[in-house]
Amino acid sequence: MNSEILNENNIVLNEASEPKFDAIKRAGKLLVDRGYVEKEYIEGMIERENDVTTYIGNGIAIPHGVSQYVKYIKKSGIVVIQYPDGVDFGDGNIAYVVIGIAGKDDEHLEILSSIALTCQYEENVRRLRDAKSPQEIIQILKEGGE
Repeated sequence: MNSEILNENNIVLNEASEPKFDAIKRAGKLLVDRGYVEKEYIEGMIERENDVTTYIGNGIAIPHGVSQYVKYIKKSGIVVIQYPDGVDFGDGNIAYVVIGIAGKDDEHLEILSSIALTCQYEENVRRLRDAKSPQEIIQILKEGGE
């Protein structure tokens, strides 16, 4: 994963617990602030969550926009928000790490599969949840996908 897609500025540690749609908007706003998407993309992220949860298991949620919002993506990017106390995604699903993604063309599928590979191991998720620095998060996501 190259540093244009994920870098230290895209990572927020120790965020206080908040409602899931606030967490999704926070991830979307980070994607906007870092120049990956236009603000309309956030609506697509909320729509996606309304259609089907972006909680993927193991304490991880990966909010992203529905396909008709792809036109608002400027370039592929990932943001990571760590919630030590978790965010309730419903049905008893608590996300401790929320990873917002925007993938240009089909890049998001590659990004998603890399994250999914990393996060299928509870040990990696625990490390992401406990990480003390952005560099640590980047390292875990890079290692896990190899």
